[in-house]
Amino acid sequence: MGSLDEPTFATHLAPCPKCSGTKLELLSFLDQLVPAMLGEAAGPGRFVHDGEKFVDGTYSIACAGCKHVIFISDVCPRCNAPGKLNTAIRTESRFTVPRTCAACSATELSVTALTLAITFHTGGRSQPRPAAELGEPGFHVISIECDDCGETTTAGDACPLCAAPGPLRPRP
Repeated sequence: MGSLDEPTFATHLAPCPKCSGTKLELLSFLDQLVPAMLGEAAGPGRFVHDGEKFVDGTYSIACAGCKHVIFISDVCPRCNAPGKLNTAIRTESRFTVPRTCAACSATELSVTALTLAITFHTGGRSQPRPAAELGEPGFHVISIECDDCGETTTAGDACPLCAAPGPLRPRP
């Protein structure tokens, strides 16, 4: 779905062709679950993507040392709409988190979002860090679930990053 498939992604994780550096900076949109209370983040989120979705959401790979760009794509990382990456990075979510559940008025909700993330890869297991938070550009809500009654609301059929129609993988 994204610009990379798993074999191509793996070839880009080799040492930098310019300086032979082994620390790479990967920029991606990744699935993140964030607890919310009264419409605001109520704690740190946790990433809930799998390996396939990590590859799918990656739009840039560069050497962390010399900044040589190894891979870059300007298509939307979730629907492949041409030139829509900047829309995804620069805009806020079109789906806002309510203060309470519409069904039962509970104040604690679980928000699933596609979040702008940065990962430094050095050859082993890498841990992404969010580069956007709830309410900021680059944080795109895709679903909200009430922690009390389980009522779930989704963002709709359009791409949550750029609003274009497009094939999207089922979210976790």
